[in-house]
Amino acid sequence: MTEQEPRWLDAAEMRAWRNYVVGASMLEDRLHRELQERHGVSLADYEVLVRLSERRGRRMRMSQLADEVASSKSRVSHQVARMEREGLLRRRECPEDGRGVFAELTDQGMAVLEGSAPTHVEGVREHMIDLLSREEQEVLAKVFDRVIAHLRGVDG
Repeated sequence: MTEQEPRWLDAAEMRAWRNYVVGASMLEDRLHRELQERHGVSLADYEVLVRLSERRGRRMRMSQLADEVASSKSRVSHQVARMEREGLLRRRECPEDGRGVFAELTDQGMAVLEGSAPTHVEGVREHMIDLLSREEQEVLAKVFDRVIAHLRGVDG
């Protein structure tokens, strides 16, 4: 049995891929730096705060939180433990099953989120959203809806 030749990227495909990789990395680094310098919060921590703030009771199961921020359960567990020591979150046992654990946003965590949100939104607008037309924004959203569904194993 012979190995099949890879489907190499052509010039247009390579340009799209490389621009995505470099652009996404630069954008994430810039947004992280702005939050860190102005508010002492990382982009990863900001995302956790946002996800919890959007939930009823400002809490979510740890496993669901890991899924929503596209991280491993282990990594999120360490992140939440650190954020708990900083007073931004607290962990609570799940009363329904006794095994699950909730991450819950504290008032201090909510205050950090509210203080840093304008900086984050300003950065997202300046470094990405305002550079795109409404049509380009829609195309980008559809593309990543498809990528996310594929990577989660959902037919799209």
